[in-house]
Amino acid sequence: MEVRRRDQRADLLSPATPGAETGRAIVIEPWIKTPTRKGAAHRDMVGRRPEARLEEAVGLARAIDLTVVEAGLVTLNDVRPATYIGKGKVDEIAGFARSLSASVVVMDCPISPVQQRNLEKAWNTKVIDRTGLILEIFGRRARTREGALQVELAHLTYQKGRLVRSWTHLERQRGGFGFLGGPGETQIETDRRVIEERIARIEAELDKVKRTRRLHRESRKRVPYPIVALVGYTNAGKSTLFNRMTAASVLSADMLFATLDPTLRAVALPHGARIILSDTVGFISDLPTMLVAAFRATLEEVVEADLILHVRDVSHEDSEAQSRDVEKVLAELDIAAADRRLIEVWNKIDRLNDDGRASLVNLAERRAAQRQPVPVSALTGEGIDRLAGMIETRLSEDRQTLEISVDAADGAGLSWLYRHSEVLSKDLRDDGRLAVTVRADRNKAAQVRAKFNV
Repeated sequence: MEVRRRDQRADLLSPATPGAETGRAIVIEPWIKTPTRKGAAHRDMVGRRPEARLEEAVGLARAIDLTVVEAGLVTLNDVRPATYIGKGKVDEIAGFARSLSASVVVMDCPISPVQQRNLEKAWNTKVIDRTGLILEIFGRRARTREGALQVELAHLTYQKGRLVRSWTHLERQRGGFGFLGGPGETQIETDRRVIEERIARIEAELDKVKRTRRLHRESRKRVPYPIVALVGYTNAGKSTLFNRMTAASVLSADMLFATLDPTLRAVALPHGARIILSDTVGFISDLPTMLVAAFRATLEEVVEADLILHVRDVSHEDSEAQSRDVEKVLAELDIAAADRRLIEVWNKIDRLNDDGRASLVNLAERRAAQRQPVPVSALTGEGIDRLAGMIETRLSEDRQTLEISVDAADGAGLSWLYRHSEVLSKDLRDDGRLAVTVRADRNKAAQVRAKFNV
């Protein structure tokens, strides 16, 4: 195993909590080496370097308070069906596990139930793959009833396929009475049936959640404030940006998946317009499909948004690869990379030197006006005013301003305007009528014209 040379400061991806250690872990980054024409190993499908993937895996392990005692790359020519990695590496890692008293080995790749069982026997430790690790983090971060249900659904779907006969309680049980009963239902079949019943109950409860969220969205639509959703790779600074723009106190930390449950707050823009800003769960490469499916109700907040801010950590060496990972998840939600609702926010520019900033600004200015990103620092507040102005400009492109004359005694008409449009001003004229200035999107503007004969 190629041991990773660690920078102790870089390892502090999550704040240490005294007494919160959950185990000593070894993190393994398997790297399948496919020769190119020049004989060098090529990068993976999204162009991420193996060292960067290893650092991310260490961060994921630390996010559940595992103490990473060793981490390294294991280069493979191909995947072994029984153990994923070769026998020599299995024996080598077994020695590491014994000498370092490791209780958990994290394999940063998807492994089959059989591979997991064989590795656990060889290493005498608990073995977790990338999907299981992400599910564990989500299970810890979920705070709301909805989040807990979604995580449990994803976990049960994952666990359902891993009921292998690796423990004595999964042996076949005898049915019937006395000693002559035939073979009964296996423990595996019993566990699978229990899991399927629980999945069915959770899905029924999540259907109620979806209906409730739909009602909430419809009620928000009646309040004429557009929805702006924050999306991005985990630890890109979405929650810090959310706090900066809303003066809220959502947990923000240099930690993978620091926040999970969605949060919404009203924000006043520079010229008086108001929006509802939504902070959502962060994305990550190889995000389990079961999580995307389970969190569909939450991610619908993004689908229904009027604007989507794609927050990127431009100081990260694999920023482009992270961006493609986010675009991949958005594509699963039927949001194309060219969607006109998307605005790229290049965050953490405070970490760049002068040359890096100049290069970034030059790169941003060369993009088409409609696709031009906004460099910001959510930590220092630099660029936030420009971002707020761009949000207001982009929203106003689809919103129309109308001048309405309303009888001062027409309380029902005024109430209707407040429900279906954004009332910017209201002045009493000399003739006793009210001059009301409203702003609304195209559909609502058409309704206003029809109702008040504008």
